[in-house]
Amino acid sequence: MTQEEIIDAFGEDVLLATGFNEAIIGIDRYSERVIYSVKGIIKILMTRDGMAEEEALEYYDYNMEGGWVGDQTPIWCYDLN
Repeated sequence: MTQEEIIDAFGEDVLLATGFNEAIIGIDRYSERVIYSVKGIIKILMTRDGMAEEEALEYYDYNMEGGWVGDQTPIWCYDLN
């Protein structure tokens, strides 16, 4: 889904991580929170921002997973494969 499709389907209150749409893997219909692939986020940080894997993981841990912005905070999903 594109950012526009997500907003159309779930409204303006849905919280998106800017610049990481390619890492969206779903939406929790109960809480209407966007679900992101951590693997996808790390890949974006490495390719788009030129980070090494360790640097991308550290950035993700501190700036994304470690942040709480209320009830609409995205869900971070660790891929099993």
